[in-house]
Amino acid sequence: MSATGGAAEFADAVRPLADALGGTLLPPGQAAPGDIVLDWRGEPAVAVRLPHLARTLDHLLADLTRRHGRPLADLDRRAKQAVVRQMEERGAFAVRHGVETVAAALGVSRFTVYNYLHRERGPADG
Repeated sequence: MSATGGAAEFADAVRPLADALGGTLLPPGQAAPGDIVLDWRGEPAVAVRLPHLARTLDHLLADLTRRHGRPLADLDRRAKQAVVRQMEERGAFAVRHGVETVAAALGVSRFTVYNYLHRERGPADG
């Protein structure tokens, strides 16, 4: 992706966000209807193409695996609970099969993921 002047600096500034979401930066002229075109100083500077939600979930799990430095299934119970909490904060369980996908990555059952979620929410939060 090439941009000039301030637009290039703007693209560099938003790149970590796009990377964290598993997105791709494109020149504004290559934007498809579902892409998000970001303006800088009143001009289109960069387009962001976000991945399909299922790929985003995989990307989030891969990022957490990198951060922990080992497979998520190898984490202790407390760390797995923290992963479930982070995935919930990012909306992972709103995605179809999100619980199953996270459970498989953690090497636990769906029931265990639901228990972790219930533990975080507490009985009063339901």
